[in-house]
Amino acid sequence: MSPQTPRGRPSALKRIFSGSNNRSSSRMSSRTASGEEKPSSSLVEMAQKQAMGTLTGPDKLNAVTELMGKLKQDLDTISLLPHQRDAVLEELKIYGRDPKNADPIYTKDGIETLTRHAFNSPSSTTARNALRCICNAMLLKAETRQIFVNLGFESRACAQLKNDNRDDEFLISRVLFLTTYGTNTNILELIDKHHLDDIIIKNLERHCKHRQGQKLVTEPMEDIALTETLKLMFNITHYCKDRTSSFTPAIPHIVNLLCKVDFTASKPLDPPISTLVNGLLNLDVGAKEVQSSLYPQEGPNVLADRLLDILVGASTTYSNDELESLVTALIGVIRAVHEYAPEEVKASIRRRLLPTEKDRNEVLGRSGTISSWLLRNSTNPVTPQLRNAISDLLFDMSDKDASKFVDNVGYGFASGFLFNRNIPIPQSASEAFANAGGSSRPVNPVTGQFLDSERHPAAPEMSQEEKEREAERLYVLFERLRANGIISAENPVRIAQQEGRFEELPDNYDEDVD
Repeated sequence: MSPQTPRGRPSALKRIFSGSNNRSSSRMSSRTASGEEKPSSSLVEMAQKQAMGTLTGPDKLNAVTELMGKLKQDLDTISLLPHQRDAVLEELKIYGRDPKNADPIYTKDGIETLTRHAFNSPSSTTARNALRCICNAMLLKAETRQIFVNLGFESRACAQLKNDNRDDEFLISRVLFLTTYGTNTNILELIDKHHLDDIIIKNLERHCKHRQGQKLVTEPMEDIALTETLKLMFNITHYCKDRTSSFTPAIPHIVNLLCKVDFTASKPLDPPISTLVNGLLNLDVGAKEVQSSLYPQEGPNVLADRLLDILVGASTTYSNDELESLVTALIGVIRAVHEYAPEEVKASIRRRLLPTEKDRNEVLGRSGTISSWLLRNSTNPVTPQLRNAISDLLFDMSDKDASKFVDNVGYGFASGFLFNRNIPIPQSASEAFANAGGSSRPVNPVTGQFLDSERHPAAPEMSQEEKEREAERLYVLFERLRANGIISAENPVRIAQQEGRFEELPDNYDEDVD
């Protein structure tokens, strides 16, 4: 039955429902003495919430000053109800997203006020709201990081990081992460006294447990908190190398997450995949106690294959501007995994990354394979760190043997690396090319291409006059380079003249005549 309107009800019921409606309508509006309607308190609050944090210029500065004043006064004498305190912090967070005309937030007094609310409040909601303001401030104004460190709340921050709560994990990790830049924070003390290493490892273990039995996580804070934890661990292990071994127990959890969880990433190295990879970069993957996690007996290639799959995806996704910052660490981790891998895993990595016979049907580096991509980027002029990392990996996969290295990639790609490392270029390397790629077909030692696959230009052979002009041009260029100090070697033609090995030919000389 459809509900009846008051108009159709008996008079007694009509009075009852009318009274109810009046009470209901009184919450929506009320009348002034003159009979004009005015908005109810709930509508006013809604309008205020919608207008929160919208002031600009001097009005914004006045609002921020007033909000900070309320929070400071509330610390001295409780003057705000919990919901009022949270509303003040929420509005302050909005204003703090732009430091312009928000100066009171970034002062010593402002950071101290927010920090005391963050770590002394009995309300977790208030604490998190204050932490969000602190995170914004420390991100936007570098000087606030030292202010926070000087307050000495590290022990409380580490204690709060123990909470099994993803918001706390994200916020505290972000605060501690930012203190690793441009401050005198004592990282050694964070580890030895406040056990930050154990806390981070425990949080990584929790992420593994939360994802146990499920391939995808629908709660976005899971991935965000995980990313922040890994960023914190990376910086701690980067700036405090003496305690890197304290984080070795994190390796099994990182490998577990990297290999067994499908993250909803649109690109191969979107967080948290990139931060998981970076997390392994500073850690000791050669430690004996983690070998079974890196190369499990039931599938020793699992981690290596996962990393190589990410690399293949990244090779077709990112531009030069992104390669340096995203892929360099991945190459470094692959190199470390290869270094300590069992022979079967090493062989598997080399099969996927080193040039194959198919690659040698053309000049190395010109095909669309991952090995060609590696070779091209090993000489990429705009990604110096990446090209060095790739060359190191290729050299490692050649058993750090110069002859094998030239054999694998050709003189063209190997010579620069060997020269920069002061490694002699092997004179006998061309002999090794007879079996390049496991084939008996001879190979061009410079390009790495099979000789019988080389395509020669169809241009006619140079005439004797053209050869002489070209020789003269090269002679002049050589002399200019030597005169300008660009090269110090003697011109071979001049040496031949001095040694009597230079013969002046008559104009009517015919090389076909004996």
